Amino acid sequence: MYFNFTLILTLLVFLTLVLWLVARFVLQPRRQQRLAAGHDDVPKVWQIIEYIGSFFPVLLFVWLLRSFLYEPFRIPSGSMIPTLTVGDFIVVNKYAYGVRLPVINTKVIDVGQPQRGDVVVFRYPLDESMNYIKRLVGLPGDRITYRNKTLFINGEQVEHKTNGYYGEDTGGCYAPSIPSQIRIEKLGEAEHELLVNASRARAREQSWVVPDGHYFMMGDNRDCSQDSRYWGFVPEQNLVGKAKFIWFHWLEFDRVGDKIN
Repeated sequence: MYFNFTLILTLLVFLTLVLWLVARFVLQPRRQQRLAAGHDDVPKVWQIIEYIGSFFPVLLFVWLLRSFLYEPFRIPSGSMIPTLTVGDFIVVNKYAYGVRLPVINTKVIDVGQPQRGDVVVFRYPLDESMNYIKRLVGLPGDRITYRNKTLFINGEQVEHKTNGYYGEDTGGCYAPSIPSQIRIEKLGEAEHELLVNASRARAREQSWVVPDGHYFMMGDNRDCSQDSRYWGFVPEQNLVGKAKFIWFHWLEFDRVGDKIN
């Protein structure tokens, strides 16, 4: 079942706001009147309203933080190995690509533009109830070509160099006896690691032209990622934010605090 936390949180903020206003401007004066009349007991329903309304400032703070500044996400799959591993908890900058109204996701302030190489959280175009995370490879107007496990942008091969082999779990889609090759790729000004694996057959050459207002996304675990190569482009309005750093991992504490490049 789909659980829209942002919508639920928004409704809770509204509900507690109403109860806080009732407690502050209706029940508090009546309480004073009862005390002045010598009645020190308070109706139970008043206590419930005041108690629930007291959560309004806390919920408002959380709502503002998650909606406009930063939001935590958990990495559920291995499609971004080695940059992100299964179980990483990350922080996403919600205003990196513009300030959006919660729930309806309408941009109201244009802050910045996505850059090639960004690690981006977005709403999956085929099911917007799901959040995906991939690396932004293609900008509007780019021609993206993937040939022999090598990326080309506008006819130019993206620079990369090999950096040994990855011996850990790669998401369960490779032959265990064939380790994945680590490559260091340069997209824009930033370098990042990615994986390719010889046990996966080389797909036929594919090429795409990114339409206006859309982006082309790929996972760093190139042979184990369902991304724009399979389901198409990501509309600009589906962007959620830019992944910034890892704030927790249950087993790999050395990853905590790592910046996401």
